Amino acid sequence: MRKFLGISGFFAALLTAAAAQAACEGRDLIASLPAEARADLAARADSHAYARGNLWHARRGEEVILLVGTYHLPDPRHEATLAQITPLMAGVSQLLVEATPQEEALLKEEIANRPDFMVITEGPRLSEQLTEDEWKKLSKEAQLRGIPAFMADRFRPWYMAVLLGMPPCAMGDLKEGVRGLDHQIMALAEARDIPVRALERYDTLFSIFGELSQEDETEMVRASLLTAERPEDMTVTLANAYFAGESRLVWEFTRDLSAELPGMTPQELDRQFALMEEVLMIRRNQRWIPVLLSAASEGPVLAAFGALHLSGEKGVLALLQAEGFEIRPLAE
Repeated sequence: MRKFLGISGFFAALLTAAAAQAACEGRDLIASLPAEARADLAARADSHAYARGNLWHARRGEEVILLVGTYHLPDPRHEATLAQITPLMAGVSQLLVEATPQEEALLKEEIANRPDFMVITEGPRLSEQLTEDEWKKLSKEAQLRGIPAFMADRFRPWYMAVLLGMPPCAMGDLKEGVRGLDHQIMALAEARDIPVRALERYDTLFSIFGELSQEDETEMVRASLLTAERPEDMTVTLANAYFAGESRLVWEFTRDLSAELPGMTPQELDRQFALMEEVLMIRRNQRWIPVLLSAASEGPVLAAFGALHLSGEKGVLALLQAEGFEIRPLAE
């Protein structure tokens, strides 16, 4: 069973990591592609609904939802985005985000009370699930990120895959608590006494990874090892696409990267991507809609969440359109 091979490894860090692009130097892998390949990538991205843009306005009668697609990693370019968002908060009744500080505190408590959440408490350790060469490479990459090999050996494979997606150059900022756009928007709301609520339970994303089988998890960390030596490149690529309003490009680009994984067939690639989009994106999008609608009935709402959730036929924008909302982009 190889459902999460490759794709989980690439997207675990994209969805959950926190690294400072400003502290890292890397190469934009999309910009480095030949012109024809870039054009093909853009065409595939643009074939999806609402593929471009991070700031959106949704209206249904008197109900208004302002939507901000966020980039979870710190970056100095967030200042320009915040300058656009700040005036919008004047008439907002509440802010909805993926996780508030309260949810984050609950998650920390859960981790403290449930060691098995991220640590192997029974069964083979990570070094016993990988080949000798794979374990040597993982140990080296873990140590570059300040994680001793004996600790890495006890981490659940899915969690180790997330850590491998973080560039070593950014670990200092991570430890110091440097945060991305989501937290900066929350700070704006709190300074204005705007209530901040969560779109989902505190353990939603971690539960998704926690439900994987041991085989799925092992394949996930193997896939992460394939890109562990160039996370700076992936970080820069993601950041540049986001600030150009083209996060959907990263999804399509990751398809291309995944196609190069050993043993990956076109049929397997389609199956894995459909599954990953369903589990990590679509199900969450669908669960968020009732929360958004309920909040909008109480007054204008600002919702901020990962930019990848905006686009697609079952993205948040398309789902709101299906509920009768008129969708239009805000100038960026």
